[in-house]
Amino acid sequence: MIGIVALGLTASAAHTSPVLARFVSSAQSFQQHFRELKSSGSSLSPIERFVFSLILANTEAAQAGGQGAPERCT
Repeated sequence: MIGIVALGLTASAAHTSPVLARFVSSAQSFQQHFRELKSSGSSLSPIERFVFSLILANTEAAQAGGQGAPERCT
C-alpha cells in the first residue's frame, strides 16, 4: 500500500515538473511535424523526416524557452 502511494506521489510530482512538460510538448511537436512531412507528398525517407522533425521541434522549443525570461542588461 505504501509503495502505491509513493508511486502515485512520484507520478504526480513528475507530471507537474516543468522539465517533463517541456519534454511532452517537444514530443508532441515532433510527432506533428513527422506526420505533416509524411502527408506533404514530398519524397522524404523516414530517416529524413525523423531528422527534420527533430530540428523543427527543437527550434520551436528554443524559441518558446527564450521568450520566458527577459534579458538582463548589465
